[in-house]
Amino acid sequence: MAKPDQGLIDWVTEAMEPLGTVTMRPMMGGATLYCDGTIFGIVADDTLWFKADKLSDAEWDAADCPRFTYEMKGRTGSMNYRRALDDVHDDPAELRRWGALALTAGRRAPVKAKRTEKK
Repeated sequence: MAKPDQGLIDWVTEAMEPLGTVTMRPMMGGATLYCDGTIFGIVADDTLWFKADKLSDAEWDAADCPRFTYEMKGRTGSMNYRRALDDVHDDPAELRRWGALALTAGRRAPVKAKRTEKK
């Protein structure tokens, strides 16, 4: 699998710095992005996607940001992430604005229970 676009991840890390520390975990050829431990985005196919939820969907829809979709076993699925606007790649203030919206959605997401190992 291809490695995620490190330049894009570095840009997001730098632009989001006023909001917190960005870290990354590899994810099936892409990356999951966290700010101070809260998931707020992913990088997949060298594209930045921000976390969304029911409360933020209207704002993403108004900006015409498509939902993240994928193909698996002949079916199309989707996840609560929205494609970042082109402006965020050139303007750190815009990246922070949309990143903050995504971070808020990430904070509202229910915490998943940790998996326990079977004995």
